[in-house]
Amino acid sequence: MGVFERFLSVWVALGILGGLLLGLAVPALFEGVAGLEYAHVNLVVAVFIWAMIYPMMVQVDFTAMRDIRRQPQGIWLTLVVNWLIKPFTMAALGWLFFRVLFADLVDPASANEYIAGMILLGVAPCTAMVFVWSQLTKGDPNYTLVQVSINDIIMIFAFAPLAAFLLGITDITVPWETLLLSVGLYVVLPLVAGVLTRRMLEQRGGDAAVSTFLARVKPWSIVGLIGTVVLLFGLQAPTIISEPFVILLIAVPLLIQSYGVFIIAYGGAKLLRLPHNVAAPAGLIGTSNFFEMAVAVAISLFGLHSGAALATVVGVLVEVPVMLTLVALANRTRHWFDDEPSGRPVEQQS
Repeated sequence: MGVFERFLSVWVALGILGGLLLGLAVPALFEGVAGLEYAHVNLVVAVFIWAMIYPMMVQVDFTAMRDIRRQPQGIWLTLVVNWLIKPFTMAALGWLFFRVLFADLVDPASANEYIAGMILLGVAPCTAMVFVWSQLTKGDPNYTLVQVSINDIIMIFAFAPLAAFLLGITDITVPWETLLLSVGLYVVLPLVAGVLTRRMLEQRGGDAAVSTFLARVKPWSIVGLIGTVVLLFGLQAPTIISEPFVILLIAVPLLIQSYGVFIIAYGGAKLLRLPHNVAAPAGLIGTSNFFEMAVAVAISLFGLHSGAALATVVGVLVEVPVMLTLVALANRTRHWFDDEPSGRPVEQQS
């Protein structure tokens, strides 16, 4: 591991602190950055996320895709966790905390909006950042791509009816521009660029050229992650400072949900005897969220300054620190899986 990866938690902590300080010191700068968006997708954040994802897409080897059908359990596990467990546990936790445990701390109207924001996070599985978490756990890039792609296809059909059912609202409209733009920016374009890059490198120097190139560009993936952290916390610095208690209340059930879903998915992967390079991404996919989608729907349904929008933003803020702890946990428990007789494993690409 390079110096960036070895001390990643330190860089992220500094990024969070730096983002908060910069957001308070030069709010006009971040207001300008916030305005650079289309369909609720911030274009500056998109550039950083693209930088994170591109190196992993170079690792994708379409000739190895055929091996995935020999090990479909990881796909089924991801789908069950993301669509049959996660949305309902999020709704249940929201109800438990804001209707029961925190009922005396917030007014009923705000509580309902916080629950709504949490539900929207629960029904929007991650599209972009999961590639980063997979890479940090040495996940199989081919398998991760298939998992994310199937999730995106299901989200087109399942997001609106599932959100409507859990929210009790019938007129939910899928923000198609946000969905399609995000999938295009975070999956299609980097995948095309990665495939073309890999093909060019293989023609020039084979696998050795691919490995050399990846060694050079992987640090930029970490730089993209830190840049994203600085931007996200800088953009939300005034909210964090002005409403710390509310943010703490919302963060509690979100943290329980995140760790709980990971335990379910990761434990399920252990029971299914999946190899670690499939098990780790399967657990992390279910834990992270498609925050652009959740934020866009929350704003359209409840308003920019609503409790629902705030809850989705808190989801964004807690995700990176939480996911890093889960990445560390997955890496430290690699030995739980490597000796499992799981049949022919999906090969790890260099």
